[in-house]
Amino acid sequence: MRFHILTLFPEVAEACLKSSILGRAEKNGCLSFHVVNIRDYTLDKHKKVDDYTYGGGAGMLMQAQPVYDAWRSVQDTAAAGPLRTIYVTPQGRTFTQRIAGELAQEKELIFLCGHYEGIDERALEETVTDQISIGDYVLTGGELPAMVMIDAIARLVPGVLHNEESTQTESFQNGLLEYPQYSRPPVWHGRAVPEVLLSGDHKKVEEWRLEQSLRRTRERRPELYEAYCNRRDEET
Repeated sequence: MRFHILTLFPEVAEACLKSSILGRAEKNGCLSFHVVNIRDYTLDKHKKVDDYTYGGGAGMLMQAQPVYDAWRSVQDTAAAGPLRTIYVTPQGRTFTQRIAGELAQEKELIFLCGHYEGIDERALEETVTDQISIGDYVLTGGELPAMVMIDAIARLVPGVLHNEESTQTESFQNGLLEYPQYSRPPVWHGRAVPEVLLSGDHKKVEEWRLEQSLRRTRERRPELYEAYCNRRDEET
């Protein structure tokens, strides 16, 4: 899978993409990353990419021309045809594991990272297919939210994780939070691993894990628990 990241700060994106699991997956050929510096496409000799907003207001706005031309440079060379372009914005729909799974089915994705007061609306209308937010708060730029989404999507691409089964048991995959997990030693700081996990009885272990997931979801995310129960009622 190939990710294109349009940004004013390529060093921020590259620092995240070249390390740990994502960096290894790129070396193995499971993923590829193409970071595009929007400044390279401005027509201004001083590499200026922003200007004041019409109608007044605080802050500067990224101009349409460099954003559009940077996007066009990717779109015109895409092997997969028209690409979904994700604008990272608090005004978008909230990112979820379901959306991550949906986007992981694409061969290529473009992430457009805004800065300052955002991007000229005309450029967004010309380029963006999806506006997505990682939460109801505002950051200084779109690079960090884009990295969050890319990480979540990339983990679902076959071959990225050594253990493919792990993605099936994580929080949100079945609508519940993940159960607590333990490793060696069996007793640490006076706290023992639950006996059922040491029993070797796989059926009892699965029952315990489901029970813990239900309890944890009910306590920490009651809206998820209610949605899970409603789905179960509809199925039965």
